[in-house]
Amino acid sequence: MISIDKKTLILIPAFNEEESIVSVIGNIRRECGNVDVLVINDGSRDKTAERAAEAGATVVSHIYNMGYGVSLQTGYKYAVDHCYEYIIQMDADGQHDVCNIRAIYQELTQGKRHYDIVIGSRFLGKDSKMKVGIAKKVAIEFFNMAIKLVTRKSFTDPTSGLQGLSRRAFTAYSLYDNFDTNYPDANIITKMLLNGYRLKEVPAVMHERESGVSMHSGLMKNIAYMFTVTLNIVVVVMQFHLIKKGRKDVIEELEIITAE
Repeated sequence: MISIDKKTLILIPAFNEEESIVSVIGNIRRECGNVDVLVINDGSRDKTAERAAEAGATVVSHIYNMGYGVSLQTGYKYAVDHCYEYIIQMDADGQHDVCNIRAIYQELTQGKRHYDIVIGSRFLGKDSKMKVGIAKKVAIEFFNMAIKLVTRKSFTDPTSGLQGLSRRAFTAYSLYDNFDTNYPDANIITKMLLNGYRLKEVPAVMHERESGVSMHSGLMKNIAYMFTVTLNIVVVVMQFHLIKKGRKDVIEELEIITAE
């Protein structure tokens, strides 16, 4: 068991995950003791909220399904309002092993550079049991090249949802229009790097999903995902350079385009 400061929040977005949420929370408790766990129940049609509450988590529920990104931002706003210093976000389906919490927490709190965002990479961890399909591999490689082209920084797993965030980072994410609630992915990494936030990857252990359905399942969803994130990376870069030039009128037009 590791010792985690009470100012740390474990954030778990969940949609129809009643089959796995209890074991995920239980594993966190065994690894971290009485750490605060927040489950954002994203309009689940099953008993996700009830099971999470029974397991000892704080549950905030959306009235209807609003999506993964909105769920994350709800958690960020909760953390700001309740004065947390760190967030470690994990999936509700059990893919993210709780052993990753230690490495992420140590980099956030004890690392020499005081990183703002620590990303768990399935490709750096030798013990990872996570298999990635061809479409996902193509997307990961493509986004890595895009990030490197823009920021000169390389990430082996820019689509990973396993992340640790400092208060500086999740406070920025909690603000209106600072976080892409549709696909918070490589575009957000690009944005944070361009704006001077400190990011680092650490090896992570991940497992195959045992139940439920991935939000990127299906060919058309993958195509839409890649197109949208790519477009948003372009917009992020344009916004960054326009802000430097003071062109607020053009920035507002770009925000309208991406919102549509």
